[in-house]
Order: sequence, then C-alpha cells, then structure tokens
Amino acid sequence: MAERTFSIEDTLSALLAGKKYSTIKDILVTMNPSDVASVFEDMEEDRLPLLFRLLPKEEAAETFVEMDPELQEMLIKGFSDSELREVVDELYVDDAVDIVEEMPANVVRRILSQADPEMRKQINEILRYPENSAGSIMTTEYVSLRPSMTVGEAITRIRRTGVDKETIYTCYVTKDRNLLGMVTVKDLLLAQDDDTPVSEIMDTNVISVNTHADQEEVAQMLSKYNFIALPVVDSDNRMVGIITFDDAMDVLEEETTEDIEIMAGITPSDKTYLRSTPFDLFRHRIPWLLLLMVSATFTGMIITHFESALAHLVVLTAFIPMLMDTGGNSGSQSSVTVIRAISLNELEFSDLAVVIWKEIRTAVLCGLALAAACFAKVMLVDRLLLGNTDVSILVAAVVCATMAFTILVAKIVGCTLPMLAKRLGFDPAVMASPFITTIVDALSLLIYFGIASAVLF
Repeated sequence: MAERTFSIEDTLSALLAGKKYSTIKDILVTMNPSDVASVFEDMEEDRLPLLFRLLPKEEAAETFVEMDPELQEMLIKGFSDSELREVVDELYVDDAVDIVEEMPANVVRRILSQADPEMRKQINEILRYPENSAGSIMTTEYVSLRPSMTVGEAITRIRRTGVDKETIYTCYVTKDRNLLGMVTVKDLLLAQDDDTPVSEIMDTNVISVNTHADQEEVAQMLSKYNFIALPVVDSDNRMVGIITFDDAMDVLEEETTEDIEIMAGITPSDKTYLRSTPFDLFRHRIPWLLLLMVSATFTGMIITHFESALAHLVVLTAFIPMLMDTGGNSGSQSSVTVIRAISLNELEFSDLAVVIWKEIRTAVLCGLALAAACFAKVMLVDRLLLGNTDVSILVAAVVCATMAFTILVAKIVGCTLPMLAKRLGFDPAVMASPFITTIVDALSLLIYFGIASAVLF
C-alpha cells in the first residue's frame, strides 16, 4: 500500500508540474475518497487546493470528510463562499457535525453561514446532545414511511427522497413521528402486490436506542445485531434520527484507542501520533509518570523498612526484580483479560465471585509451574553455575514460595480492581498495567520479606 501511495504522489506531482489537470481528474475519480484523502495528506499543502478543486462535487465532499481536521481547516480558509457552500451542501448532517466539532469558532461560523437553514437547524439540534451520546453521533437523514402507504407508494417515495439519505435499505415506519416499525427495501421489492399496505409487511419489533444512550453501547448493539442502522428515539418514542454502522465503527475505533492509551498510562489524545508534537506527547504522558513515580515510593519504603534484614542476607536482593516483574506481569494478564471482557459486555459486577475463583485456580497452576522452574533456575544457575554459595535450599524455597503467593495475589488484584472501577463508575482501563504493577510490586515485597523473615531470620 505504501509503494502504491508514493507512486500516486509522484505521478500527481509530475502531472501538476506539466499542468495536465484533466489527466489528474481522470485518476482521482477512479479512486475511493478515503484513498484520495490519504494521498492528499502526504502532498505539499500549497498543492492541495488545486487538487481538491479538480474533484467532482460529491467526491470532493466525501474526500473532505475523510481528511484530518488540520487539512480541513486549511482548505476551508482557502475556499471561496461558493466553494464552501458546494462542499457543505454535499455533506451528510452527521459528517457536518463532526467537522464543526473539530473546527475553531471563526471557522464554525463560516461553515454555518454557508449551510442552508434546514441543515443549520439540524446541526444545532445534534450539537445540543451530550458528548459521547447516541444523539451526538446520529444523522437526521433517514427514509420515513407511513403505515397507510402501499408498497408501490413506498418505493416511489424512496426513489424521490433517497438520494439525500444516509441509507435507504432500512426504512422506518412512523406516524406523527412515533416509531411504529421498520421495513427493508428487500421486503418492499419482494412483496407480492404493490397495493399491499406497508403496515402488513413491516416489522413492529424494532430495537431502538434513546438519544442519551452511551455511544459505545450503541456501537456494540450494531455489532451484536448486525444492523446497518439503528433508530434513535427520544423519551416519548418519537424518532429523531439513525446511527449507521460506519459511525459505529468510528466509535469503536475511538473507544479502543482511548482504552489502549489509558491502559498504557497515557492521557487520551485526539491527534494522531504523526500529528502530535513532542510537547503534546509530553503533556499526555507526564501526569501518569509523575503519579506512578510517587506511588512507587511505597516500594522504596518497604525495602527501607526491611533494610536490616537484607543486610544479614544480601543475596535476597538479587531476586527482588524477578519477583516484582513476575507479579506485575501476572496482574497485567488478569487485568487486561477482565477489562476486555467488560468492554464486550461479557462480565458484570455480579460475576466477581466467578472471576476470582477462576483466577485463583489459574494462579495455582501458573504459580506451581513458575515456582518449579524458579527452583531449578536458582539452584542450577545461581548456585552451581555462578557459584553463589549464599544461595541455599532454604533461600530457593523462600523465593519459590514468594513466587507462588505473589502470582496468586497479583491475579486476584488484577481481576478485582477493574470490576470495582466499573462498579464505581470509572473506566476499567485505568486499572491496567501501570497501576496494577505498582500495587503488585508493593505486595510482592511484603510477601517476600514476610516469608523470608519467618523462615530465614
């Protein structure tokens, strides 16, 4: 894909230099708008306005939607009012809302001034819904049918109004805006008689979502039921819009990216990595690093507390990194597994006991296997190969026992904290690797020195 993109860039650059504009247009119209946007993002910015003007109106709007906000803003500032009006007129309402949300106030005012009154009204209505709600990502452009319509009348209505709709395959049957049912184009085309009322073939068991439902839950519903679109209703069951599967995919991508960043100890960012400056990365990473650094003070306090014991048997110090790393890794495995299950709605807080019992049994198996491997490593490598006579069978036993108990505690902590966080209304991803590792590090040291104190001193 990279080679193809560079080849297209070189070709476009050469054609621009030779002013072969008709050839450039012939190339661009054969490409998917998302591919055109990818090529444009890698071109020199001073060439973008000319390239963009070579696109047909509909493809230009679709390409504009796929571009990064920075390039969108740059193009808008270079558009004349008539050019901007042409692009805005071709946008679906939800795409226009997404663009408006990313632009500075002066650009937003200019976009809204070029939108027709109906679109401006719809944009303002969607912007009033809470962020990350179903209402904030829906579009108001859908096909609405009346129950008294015949199949023939319904098909005629779709032909007449469908060109401006986001999707025409799924149509919604409403009366006074109340959602009564749904019917697909397939149902209409396969109806035996064009005079059959829509009310006789519509599906009245319609799954819908409220305007204030969480966008991630909506995206999961679309994935679960394999819908092309999902109707959005208000508290009075009046239909106000639909959410399409492409919007759901964008939501899932955003939410997954956010979870990954949080799990890595990074404050989520709206910018892509290449668009982020070093200072942007610094701002998003430093709060977590400071928090984790301060929280790691507890491990230092524990080591200091047992400093006299370590002085009597210094060899114990050599095994601290291995025990802490193993505990942190074990806790991370459990936390990541549970967080993913929570995000897929596989787990509820009521499943906590089942999860803990499962992780305990897993911890026992992992602990026994790693303890056995650790004992062999300590005796063969540390004692025989490295010739460390301070490593006795008792020392090896302490290390192996600590290993087993640390894994047990780490897995219990790793599976419990995300579920507690979800119960308390926090993002479970917060309780991921960095946070779990810090807690388990402190606990592993307490277990280690507790067992060592009881056995060796």
